[in-house]
Amino acid sequence: MTDKQFASQADLVEKTVSFDKLSDQAYAYTAEGDPNTGIVVGDDAVMVIDTQATPVMAQDVVRRIREVTDLPIRHVVLSHYHAVRVLGASGYGAQNIIASRDTLDLIVERGEADMKSEIERFPRLFRAVESVPGLTWPTIVFERRLSMRLGTLEVEILQLGRGHTKGDTVVWLPQEKILFSGDLVEYAATPYTGDAYLSDWPATLDAIAALAPEKLVPGRGATLQNAHDVKAGLDGTRAFVTEMFAAVKAGAAAGRDLRSVYRETYALLKPKFGDWVIFDHCLPFDVSRAYDEATLHKDPRIWTARRDKELWEALEG
Repeated sequence: MTDKQFASQADLVEKTVSFDKLSDQAYAYTAEGDPNTGIVVGDDAVMVIDTQATPVMAQDVVRRIREVTDLPIRHVVLSHYHAVRVLGASGYGAQNIIASRDTLDLIVERGEADMKSEIERFPRLFRAVESVPGLTWPTIVFERRLSMRLGTLEVEILQLGRGHTKGDTVVWLPQEKILFSGDLVEYAATPYTGDAYLSDWPATLDAIAALAPEKLVPGRGATLQNAHDVKAGLDGTRAFVTEMFAAVKAGAAAGRDLRSVYRETYALLKPKFGDWVIFDHCLPFDVSRAYDEATLHKDPRIWTARRDKELWEALEG
């Protein structure tokens, strides 16, 4: 765990993209643990859930969409505010960019800092970053629930609770029993919890499970195409979040410093979760947020590029 290149700057290998059909109305753009994008095809328009990180990268999503429909892409939904999810929005030419009120508040408060931080952490995921025109601003902001119809297709845009961020938003197709979860659910990919509400996250997973989705597109990882796999995604995410937070809380309660707690937590989680995508990348940020929540900071502190590197050097150096 020493002398590692900062975050994922050494991650330069392009991933293989899959474009998975869940139904005639739902598709998933996935890439071996890179951020996923969801697609909903209605009778009269297309909705995109999460945008990829740059407009240039979004063009590959558009190309896949055009393989299955020529309907206009009218709606973009932001599952949360993180740059890797939202900065490609301008590439779709959508009329509506939809986000929760809490997500808008986070963009206002920390969107600029987050953009700079994430680009430093994940250079490969921001291909052609010069094509980003700036922050992505919602044109439609909702609180808790927004119901839409794309022709005869019913679409529910829901804020079920805090978890990955305070603004987390899912897209639910009740007629299809298909859910797009954003980063509230991951599959064989390490949850990033640097901006999380760890105490709330399990209850939000309960709310997702209560919808009884039969198929689910996670934030990262393979599309979950049956109820068994959906349960595995929910259970795996819950296990990581709860076991990591419990370990950090125990260390903090015993009076140990962040570096000691990080090393103990790493050793505890590595055997079970170490082969998940971006485990080594995420864990310093995850443990730092967990330590904050267990001690002095109920709400996540703003990550800056400088804070990122100071933390990385303190824990990994």
